[in-house]
Amino acid sequence: MNATMKSRWPSGLASAVVLGLVAFAIFGPLLNLFLWAFAEQWYFPHKLPQQFGFTFWARVFQPRGNALASLATSIWIALLTVVTSLAVAIPAGYALARLKLRWRGLILLAFLLPQAVPNIPVYVNIARIFYEIGLNGTVLGVVLVHAAHGLVLAVWIASAAFASIDVSLEEASRNMGASPWTCFRTVTLPLALPGLIASAIFVFLESLDEFTGTYFVGVPDVTTLPLLMFNASMGGNYQIASITALLLLIPSIAFMLVVERFLKADVLAMVGR
Repeated sequence: MNATMKSRWPSGLASAVVLGLVAFAIFGPLLNLFLWAFAEQWYFPHKLPQQFGFTFWARVFQPRGNALASLATSIWIALLTVVTSLAVAIPAGYALARLKLRWRGLILLAFLLPQAVPNIPVYVNIARIFYEIGLNGTVLGVVLVHAAHGLVLAVWIASAAFASIDVSLEEASRNMGASPWTCFRTVTLPLALPGLIASAIFVFLESLDEFTGTYFVGVPDVTTLPLLMFNASMGGNYQIASITALLLLIPSIAFMLVVERFLKADVLAMVGR
């Protein structure tokens, strides 16, 4: 028995070391973020802040700090992006799930193209086009850029949500005399609603955290919280940058817990099919 324990000891130690490194890679930056958010003084070569406090929190939430206005702008843009994305994703997802489209796989692949192409060249060209048509520096222009990325998640998850619904339920509704619109409104849409809510949350979070598209299309007239965090970090004000990062982190964690409740295994199994 001692020999067995001795043979298992190196593998157990290796597993513990790997888990420790993974935990450090995940939680180390978060711990550093929390330390900077409450640090009043932190100078080299000290390993920890010399003084903690809430001075920088008060500075962030002052009207002159522009954090609350930037947060409101970020939330407003994210909500508009969700509405725009779902307006396209719901009919597109239903068509991809129910209609026998010949090029269905290519259509789904086309929605992935914004993620496959490097973002910066795309945003530079979009900014040039938007400047010519008057959308550069507007909330509408930023929403359109965010929606281009949000459609990837929205269409794929919406398609999976509609595909997971048993067709016999819709057929039973039609046999009872319901019109196609009534069947969709009273049967299909309520059953797909959990997946659509999860889709909306993913789009909302991606829009809330989006920086690059907002930087090229919205600056200087549209200021969101990620832009405020970027300006603070580039100016060496790590406390302000850390506080704004925490403000972005809180809704992300909260909404991901909601997604886990709504995005069921049967929906996930149909993604991409």
